[in-house]
Amino acid sequence: MSTSTGPLKLAVVGGGSTYTPELVDGFARLRDTLPLGELVLADPAADRLDLVGGLARRILARQGHPATVTTTTDIDAAVDGADAVLLQLRVGGQAARDRDETWPLECGCVGQETTGAGGLAKALRTVPVVLDIAERVRRANPDAWIVDFTNPVGIVTRALQTAGHRAVGLCNVAIGFQRKFAGLLGVAPERIRLDHVGLNHLTWERGVTLLDTPGGETGREVLPELLAAHGQAVADDLELPLALVRRLGVVPSYYLRYFYGHDTVVEELRVKGSRAAEVAAIERQLLEMYADPALDEKPALLAKRGGAYYSEAAVALVASLLGTGSAAGSVQVVNVRNGGTLPFLPDDAVVEVPAVVDAGGARPLPQRPVEPLYAGLIAHVTAYEQLALEAALLGGRDRVYDALLAHPLVGQLDLAEQLTDRLIAHNRAHLAWA
Repeated sequence: MSTSTGPLKLAVVGGGSTYTPELVDGFARLRDTLPLGELVLADPAADRLDLVGGLARRILARQGHPATVTTTTDIDAAVDGADAVLLQLRVGGQAARDRDETWPLECGCVGQETTGAGGLAKALRTVPVVLDIAERVRRANPDAWIVDFTNPVGIVTRALQTAGHRAVGLCNVAIGFQRKFAGLLGVAPERIRLDHVGLNHLTWERGVTLLDTPGGETGREVLPELLAAHGQAVADDLELPLALVRRLGVVPSYYLRYFYGHDTVVEELRVKGSRAAEVAAIERQLLEMYADPALDEKPALLAKRGGAYYSEAAVALVASLLGTGSAAGSVQVVNVRNGGTLPFLPDDAVVEVPAVVDAGGARPLPQRPVEPLYAGLIAHVTAYEQLALEAALLGGRDRVYDALLAHPLVGQLDLAEQLTDRLIAHNRAHLAWA
């Protein structure tokens, strides 16, 4: 594969998101890693684009970055000539997310935008839209890479790869753990390497290596001492009992709380309301801030929006895929085709593991056998994801029902029936077949 040598053109679909200034800040700070020449922000919401685009230009100008920023509602124009396209869209907006996080509670199931019935609803809305965008990218530049940050990342990435697109999925959970552990140990993040295994939003840190040098190859295992010294801080972040973390001897993703403490979470959500409503309020404040022509840096409030360290992970991944900077050939945690990495899963499943990333794509590192306590749940959710993708591609009530029946948080006939009816009723506007 050839590598890029000149300034790059990147397109961000969903560029009107309040996330975008975080991404732009990373582009500005990490210019030596990713030589950006043109950034195109595409979004159907022209009013938001104007606000976000204006702030993006001011952030780059403040840091002396020469890249130009263009905004457009035309996807074809945005992706034309792009070296890479980042997807960070939310079909249906926060209103649809609010419903995803609310109606499953009526059936005693967790309401969440990527997990359970709510996650299935988001996949059904999102996969057809993403595939349409990907076809436009392929027509504009078949060599362009697609980086998917759109949830549910595992299902969306599998849809893209199944359709033959040059796509890699990205989540900020792993880099968040890396930064957290580095802070607890008082070392540079580049000295932390994770033994991270599972599916998107269903992962465990089975090991933490403290490298001898930043980005080096040798080091020592420090997870046991990390948990011994800082176990309470880790457990508090996960909202899981310290006794569980110590018993497992690993660090679960905080999304595992929806599985390990499902009924407790349901009761909490019934009381405190949806995260979507909270995020919508934060977004309104952010957009007011973005409208201020004096603002030329990302505001502190953006940290409460979510997506911490998204920009660092995205810059490293895009740079590696395009063969620029020192990131080329580095090990990064990404969502990638299984291809035998976890032998108990189909080859075309998408797993979230460390991989060597370069201009040829992402190649998963070999994994030691996964313990049955984790492998069973990984296999179960993978089967659900396969059925979810079939429902998203082919439609039909029966396929939606099958996916819900297969999900480990549902798995009961009557419950699957109730959830299917509610999912279709709340998403009819987004489902061509309904």
